[in-house]
Amino acid sequence: MKTTIARVKEMKIPIIYEDNHLLVIEKPVNMPVQADKSGDKDVLSSLKQFIKVRDQKPGNVYLALVHRLDRPVGGVMVFAKTSKAASRLSNVIRQNNLKRRYLAVVHGRPNILKQTLVHYLRKNRKKNIVHITSSTHKRAKKAVLEYQTMQQSKHLSLLSVHLQTGRPHQIRVQLSAAKLPIVGDQKYGLEKRPGQQIALWAHQLTFPHTTTKDNDDFYSQATAIISVECMECV
Repeated sequence: MKTTIARVKEMKIPIIYEDNHLLVIEKPVNMPVQADKSGDKDVLSSLKQFIKVRDQKPGNVYLALVHRLDRPVGGVMVFAKTSKAASRLSNVIRQNNLKRRYLAVVHGRPNILKQTLVHYLRKNRKKNIVHITSSTHKRAKKAVLEYQTMQQSKHLSLLSVHLQTGRPHQIRVQLSAAKLPIVGDQKYGLEKRPGQQIALWAHQLTFPHTTTKDNDDFYSQATAIISVECMECV
């Protein structure tokens, strides 16, 4: 598949891949994926405007959001350019065939270098915060991820995280519960310094293409998560 090297100039959103069905981009950090009450420019609206101008489309541009990233988190995302592609991608997600891998710099050194974490989560929508709960809670959602330790320093570790379910704030909450809070996480982290960037990056997406059915891998550069505080880890 041909990779398009392009950039949405106004918002600096790199396009990793594009065809008639899919648009794969690298989401900037601290940018909402769609319009919210903050009123800040968002990824979806910016991409629609870019396509409208580039392709000289007279009407509305169809672009569907099929999965999300937390506002502070950057990395690879896929959007559907047709309703059929959106439906097929939604089925891929429901069947757990969208494989998502992240890189995270965390406080601490895991005792077990490779482990599967299973928790039950519930979200407080008013406060936009997620809590660990019991499996019997009426609003409990099962959350599963696997992490593998890639590198370690005295106080920090670099983890590769394979997300097996897609719950809000899942990686952040589960790693915090495992006493491996992500560096720079303002909600669930160990140190909550204003303005510090979260060291979590969506590194890879793998899924069957909506038309060819071939499994495609899309990668995003992870250098943006390596802040000054994380340099000793890598």
